[in-house]
Amino acid sequence: MHRSCGERKMELKGRTISRGVAEGEALATTQPISFYGGVDPNTSEIIEKGHELQGKRVKNKILVFPNGKGSTVGSYTLYRMKKGGNAPAGIVNEECETVVAVGAIISEIPCVDKIDISKIKTGDMVRLEDGVVTIKK
Repeated sequence: MHRSCGERKMELKGRTISRGVAEGEALATTQPISFYGGVDPNTSEIIEKGHELQGKRVKNKILVFPNGKGSTVGSYTLYRMKKGGNAPAGIVNEECETVVAVGAIISEIPCVDKIDISKIKTGDMVRLEDGVVTIKK
């Protein structure tokens, strides 16, 4: 037997950090991200040496990572990225800490946490809405 070519969907319920709707291709990592010093705000490229996403661009992606790290300046780096058109479309975390939360809220980037990020792979199409992460495989 073979399956019909219908798409598979998975819904994960989390906690809304920053309201809004976002849809796009996932860019996922198991490593924390620092927006200050780890991401180039002018190009959206991850520049942290040795990071598994080094060289990848976060612009218009649903950025999936366990948590943020680093300086509170990271909040304003995310805001600068949004103003410059280089921000991720949305953010999904296991545990959103203050730097990412403030950055997402002031930048109006939809953000959800309390999500098992191991269920989301780079390249999956993801939609964020009202604390629900819908993954289309």
